[in-house]
Amino acid sequence: MTSAPARTALEVADWRRRVFALYAEVRAAGDPRRAHDRWRAERDDLFARHPASPLLPEDRDGFAGLPVAPYDPAWRFEVPLREAEPGGFEFPTGTDGVVPFERLAVVDLPEVGSLDVWRLTTYGGGVFIPLRDGLAGVAGGTYGGGRYLIDTIKGADLGTDAAAGTIVLDLNFAYNPSCAYDPAWACPLAQPGNVLAREVPVGERYAAS
Repeated sequence: MTSAPARTALEVADWRRRVFALYAEVRAAGDPRRAHDRWRAERDDLFARHPASPLLPEDRDGFAGLPVAPYDPAWRFEVPLREAEPGGFEFPTGTDGVVPFERLAVVDLPEVGSLDVWRLTTYGGGVFIPLRDGLAGVAGGTYGGGRYLIDTIKGADLGTDAAAGTIVLDLNFAYNPSCAYDPAWACPLAQPGNVLAREVPVGERYAAS
């Protein structure tokens, strides 16, 4: 008989596998709007049906889909990574100890603001870009702790061009971290360099705001 920890590990592995496959579809799609529709539908299915869903059991009853705004192409960017001042932060977790991040670069989004680009410096690496916008914590707005845009170690990767030194940032794909739904999760949130004064009305919203 498979133990409960082993079963949970396999369920999480399957969740990650599906997320990686979903973002591969998004990157390969020729139409970002249709890719967004696919992203939204698959995530709704994962949250509703997958055993590793971050939704609490009582929140799955009556779940009708995540609150995601309609796609707006004005919020899609492909921007260069420019050099940033050295910096970092350490995030304490309950299960993985202290997780260190270093500032890798800065990206400038026209008429929106700038965001720090972080790299996880421990095993697995990974590029991480959270954001917290002017709607954070507002009723009907976005999650108060901020959302994630890029988290490559978890599969959330919209595309890069290493030769050109650019990265695709489509804020329509901003999503809430797992801790927005289950307080048992510990999630690194937006640092000061990832806070935008401007409201970002696209991406996943937060019904509990």
